Amino acid sequence: MTNKKRLSTTTLKQITLFGYFSLLFYMPFWLIFMSDDTALSVPLTLVMFVLPLLFPLKGLVQGNPYTYAWSNFIVMIYFLHSLTTLWVSADEKLWAAGELFFATVMFIGGSYYAKYRGQELGLSIRKKKE
Repeated sequence: MTNKKRLSTTTLKQITLFGYFSLLFYMPFWLIFMSDDTALSVPLTLVMFVLPLLFPLKGLVQGNPYTYAWSNFIVMIYFLHSLTTLWVSADEKLWAAGELFFATVMFIGGSYYAKYRGQELGLSIRKKKE
């Protein structure tokens, strides 16, 4: 049996929050201030790309493993947006790559945090056999 070292849940939380807050500030900066695309108005951009990130804010800051798990569904919006932009917009490939990086950091960090913190707290999604 090997003794594998893993990141602490505190470190995983910090990694996830880095990805989360990076997305939260990066998306409006890119889409409102840096993008030449005028297809979306400022209010619509905020509703589509900032509002979804605000839903898990409290639970992420508090370290709730359940919130870390379900917030990964929200981060899929940013995966899809970044991959679509990489595919269709040559002018914004660098911006889309940044979005993909932050979304990936949040997704991986959040997945492992939810798993390991849930184990520490004795939480389980599986029904235990008697």
